[in-house]
Amino acid sequence: MTDENIKIVATNRKAGFEYFLLEHYEAGLSLQGSEIKSVRAGQMSLAEAFIDIEGGKEAWLIEAHIAPYEQANRFNHDPKRRRRLLLHKKEIRKMWNEVRQKGVTIIPLKVYLKNGRAKIEIAIAKGKKLHDKRDSIAKRDQERESARDSRI
Repeated sequence: MTDENIKIVATNRKAGFEYFLLEHYEAGLSLQGSEIKSVRAGQMSLAEAFIDIEGGKEAWLIEAHIAPYEQANRFNHDPKRRRRLLLHKKEIRKMWNEVRQKGVTIIPLKVYLKNGRAKIEIAIAKGKKLHDKRDSIAKRDQERESARDSRI
């Protein structure tokens, strides 16, 4: 994602800490008019969001919060409604087969605007155990110490 036409709107900062990220995908987001205006204004959160695949045919973004657009008044959207992801059938089938394994899920990583269109980066992920998280913390602290030592 080195293109200059990309504006990152929301990120899931805890994803790399809570999960091992296995495969990444880019999907389009099917949004209503008031939703895309709120996304362009940066009024979105992926804190509790996850991806659900229904019957191996459709992918949905669930529990993502898009704040109501103030100027939309009575035509506003439900902030936590399910939003359809635009993916190829082969990609959906592949993800469906991966998710049926124990401990594997699909999580959203970031939402961004690419050439005026709302896109979402999702990943197939496997949950980390407590000792894996401790290893991540120790590694991060060690890198921080080495960076601090190299600056001095």
